[in-house]
Amino acid sequence: MEEKEQNQNLNNNEEVTEQATETVEVTEEEVVQADLVEETPAPDFEAQLAEAKASELRLRADFDNFKRRNRIEAENRAKYSSQAIVEKLLPLVDNLDRALQIESDNEETKSVLAGVEMVKRQLVETLQNEGVVEIPAVGEAFDPNLHQAVVQEASDEHESGVVTAEFQKGYKLHDRVIRPSMVKVAE
Repeated sequence: MEEKEQNQNLNNNEEVTEQATETVEVTEEEVVQADLVEETPAPDFEAQLAEAKASELRLRADFDNFKRRNRIEAENRAKYSSQAIVEKLLPLVDNLDRALQIESDNEETKSVLAGVEMVKRQLVETLQNEGVVEIPAVGEAFDPNLHQAVVQEASDEHESGVVTAEFQKGYKLHDRVIRPSMVKVAE
């Protein structure tokens, strides 16, 4: 009788094993089906994917623009780094010009003026090497971006709007006006 019970237990165990195997097989089928469902994109997923791609493109464009702006700002900082010192040196050039307007017959004064002329020339060359250029004024059409009109005067010799005299020279550093020319303009 024990043998019968053992056979029956063995049969029961085989049935349980078969049921467990069937359950595992069903579970594996469900997993395979679930994988297939996940691989098939839902319309909502496609929209999210398109939005993510567009967002990435915007971020890349923003980053490229950021890099370009930083590069331009760095170039401008380097280009105009000497602006503060140039602005402080321009009055020196003006004073040297005033000193050179002195006329004298005395030989000592003439030699001093020659020395002042050499100093002025050297200072102007140094400023030119930094990118400083004089703004042309007399005989030019008045340009409010380059000239500051201090006096307007009727003139028979010049057309209206033409600069007839310059009171103070104007200068540009590269393409930036450091100081406009102070001028007299014909009416």
